[in-house]
Amino acid sequence: MAPGGDDSHSSAPLTPVSFLPPSTLAIERASDRRPCLSMRRRLEPECCRFLYRLLRGGCAPVLKKLFDLRVSGLEHLPASGPFILAANHHNYIDGVVLAVALPRPIAFLVMPRVFNASPLHPAFHRRVGSIPLNLERPDPGAIKQVLRALAAGRVIGIFPEGPFSREGRLVSGQPGVAMMALRAGVPVVPAAIDGTYEALAGRRFYVPRRHPLSVRFGAPLHLGHPRYRRVTRAERGELTGRIMSEIAALLEANRSPVPAVAGGAAGS
Repeated sequence: MAPGGDDSHSSAPLTPVSFLPPSTLAIERASDRRPCLSMRRRLEPECCRFLYRLLRGGCAPVLKKLFDLRVSGLEHLPASGPFILAANHHNYIDGVVLAVALPRPIAFLVMPRVFNASPLHPAFHRRVGSIPLNLERPDPGAIKQVLRALAAGRVIGIFPEGPFSREGRLVSGQPGVAMMALRAGVPVVPAAIDGTYEALAGRRFYVPRRHPLSVRFGAPLHLGHPRYRRVTRAERGELTGRIMSEIAALLEANRSPVPAVAGGAAGS
């Protein structure tokens, strides 16, 4: 979902701070010299988590009761530590479904037109921890925010297809997810969302019809980490293709009769 960057395949492990670029570390050090701003930044994540959990708690019973939400593959999710969650994308319901299905808060990457959809949207997205990302040009500011969030141990939610898939099928992914995973040295967890397209297709006022929804999480993909060389465009494309292939396989498995957990994971 994000613009591409310079990456590599080396799999050397990193400490949580070591995947921050020097410029980001400089920003953090500067904030230490401003106590009020530093305190505000420390408090904001907790406020975000509170609102996020509040909204998640309200949506979970609705999705379970009215949309028969089914979640599988929870055993694949890392128990702790940062990772990138990459899923297919049909409409706004996808983010709500993933937030309910995943037991940890997700910081979603959001396109500017969605982040600024109404005068109230920017404040809402900031309060729930969303990160605005410009798809039309390189966005180093957004990349720094992503790396900083991953350094803090958070989960980043990405829809590699970028804008909504209006045809109801999986389309090619953009190389940003592979670039950020490589640059941060964190795993990518693929996820397949099924039913959200049918729930909203042709609906007026964005009110979904009742339709079964499901989410399937796959095993984490460890793509490596750049250290000594630049990753080529072809390599980024290959890694992106691997992620999209995993999502496609999960979508196919989603349509097979397998045991699932109703309503997602408990807790957050």
